[in-house]
Amino acid sequence: MSRIAHTQHPIKSPLDDDSVARLLERGLPKDGGRVLDLGCGGGEWLLRALAVRPGLRAEGVDTSEVALAQADAAARERGVRERLVLHHQKAEEFVSAEPFDVVLSFGAAHAFGGLLPTLAAARRHLAPGGRVMIGDGFWERPPSQEAIEMLGDFADLATTVDRVVAEGWTPIDGHVSTRHELDAYEWACWGSLAEWALDHPADPDSSYALEMAGTRRREWLHVYREAFGFVSLVLRRTPDGA
Repeated sequence: MSRIAHTQHPIKSPLDDDSVARLLERGLPKDGGRVLDLGCGGGEWLLRALAVRPGLRAEGVDTSEVALAQADAAARERGVRERLVLHHQKAEEFVSAEPFDVVLSFGAAHAFGGLLPTLAAARRHLAPGGRVMIGDGFWERPPSQEAIEMLGDFADLATTVDRVVAEGWTPIDGHVSTRHELDAYEWACWGSLAEWALDHPADPDSSYALEMAGTRRREWLHVYREAFGFVSLVLRRTPDGA
């Protein structure tokens, strides 16, 4: 269902192509380097990174065999497969003998138990002077209890950034998703899933997919649309004692 829902929005986060390109330009090394995506899914962040940095090498970690197969096929199609290594395992259990110049994690904080534990995991993989690129939710407005139970107990934007800084990180860039980006993401996901169901009425999963698309669309419009926001940060470690 997730693969189908993200057919028109492979980044799987509420960011448009220009925002993704700007974050990658700010976060990636100019020449060479190694990048790791914790919870890479179909690998779209890594594929775009490899496309804009010919000397870059990348590794992705995810528990979904289907998503990793999708990443593998897309990497071959785009001519970057020889610079990509994919690991089928839990991101929180991944171990590497070598550190990475950039660690990515967008929309995967739930796997680690939240934003700060995700940053702690990223720190373990980061080379000196490296950067973390991370995206997670926050509350733009006070949420309902139903929204909290549905999406998580986020803080507001200022508190979210303050907590990141208190953990020893310095933001060097960031992006707050616009209303257009947030809405475009939701329309794309649940519209793609609904259209697939309508186009495949004989498929045994068709009715389930159509029901899921309707449920997710109603939840977005009625429960969290006015409250949920998404922030992307480019971070470096704050020097000890600073």
